[in-house]
Amino acid sequence: MTLWTAADAAAATDGQTTGAWQVSGISIDTRSLQPGDLFVALSAARDGHDFVADAFAKGAAAAMVSRIPEGVAKDAPLLLVPDVLEGLRALGAAGRARSRAKVIGITGSVGKTSTKDMARDMLAEFGKVHAAEASFNNHWGVPITLARLPQDADFAVVEMGMSNAGEIAPLTALARPNVAIVTAIAPAHLESLGSLEAIAQEKASIFAGLEPGGTAIFPAELPTSSILERTARTHASTCLPMGKGDLPLHLHDIRQTETALVLRAKVGQMAVAVRLINSGAHAASNALACLGVAHALGLDLARAAFALGRWQPPAGRGLRQTILLDPIEEASFTLIDDAFNANPASMAAALALLAQTNPADGGRRVAILGDMLELGPDEQAMHAALAEDPSMADIRLVHCVGARMAALHAALPLRQRGRRVPNAEALLDHVHTLVAPGDVVLVKGSKGSHVSRVVDALRGLDTQSSQKKGL
Repeated sequence: MTLWTAADAAAATDGQTTGAWQVSGISIDTRSLQPGDLFVALSAARDGHDFVADAFAKGAAAAMVSRIPEGVAKDAPLLLVPDVLEGLRALGAAGRARSRAKVIGITGSVGKTSTKDMARDMLAEFGKVHAAEASFNNHWGVPITLARLPQDADFAVVEMGMSNAGEIAPLTALARPNVAIVTAIAPAHLESLGSLEAIAQEKASIFAGLEPGGTAIFPAELPTSSILERTARTHASTCLPMGKGDLPLHLHDIRQTETALVLRAKVGQMAVAVRLINSGAHAASNALACLGVAHALGLDLARAAFALGRWQPPAGRGLRQTILLDPIEEASFTLIDDAFNANPASMAAALALLAQTNPADGGRRVAILGDMLELGPDEQAMHAALAEDPSMADIRLVHCVGARMAALHAALPLRQRGRRVPNAEALLDHVHTLVAPGDVVLVKGSKGSHVSRVVDALRGLDTQSSQKKGL
């Protein structure tokens, strides 16, 4: 299916084209480029113009460039623009403008990607959904998401992230959401913003981009909720605060089982129940926000709740799986992979999930925790404070990965102290000593702590996988 023609792309970007090409996708990376894509030669650590010839060799239908790269013919199918990033933004704006889709914008300190994925799965019950790939939530990720938006999509789910002040506003102005969600405000990016209040102000700016008649969804029971509500009421036609109080989105019961989280909520005037497979209590507010989206768009809430039940946490975000150590003895352990990101709030939620998951006979609850990054000058105290988390009482052993997690290791009682290593690589050759049959093992840390490599090593212990590979 054609996504952009040369004429439409040139009109959107005020650029010049060579040839009458058409493209079916957008790519900024030759490693993932698909035949028929428009290759966008962004410059970051490397100049994308250096890869244009490679992109054509791999089947790119055209390339957006600011100059004709070396080794590329002058009559190659190109879209010439003064600045490639600005050209991509213009293409994203045009993609949004021509679309009939209802756009849902999502930001927050934690839960953005999970909420995006939940909303995508829920909305698929009602029509064609376009959603951001992975965590495409920054100054180039949002424009790519919008530039890829099919004209016939019914819904678009756009995630918006930030590292510094002033980054959300241009993203929401580009996406122009019909519904905007702030999932939570927590100590993330304190290093650059300095306070929870500053984080809340930055996240609340997503509401400034709402389309006329738009809806704002936000947590109502945080210390910074007044900041969110003030901005929401300035820009939104409808506000749907959420929490456990008497609110438009009211979460009144959560029950954790071995295999699922069951939540009951009141959305507007309707009672709704949702069963989330392999999820912990921290997923409840994300699901509640998605039900708020369904309510705001006038969708059938019963169908929306049923569709939410299809969602499961992906790898790195709470995915739970059984690792078979010995097929003859049927010895196994449970792995909870939450290794994509971490801050004090998401760490507490992950520890709670571990504490609520029962080991098999003789098994233990084990946590392998990597550094939480970008927490600012109080980072040592925040790591040490995890020792006082109520869930820690139910965890048998804690292995600490990274210089910051050394503060937690020192704060733990001797009986809970596992290995303390400077980096994830130091654990890789020893993972077989960290687990035993019946254990439940949580791996959690910021992406930069690289504890996902520990997850991969633990998965490598699975004899079922080895047998499938012929090992």
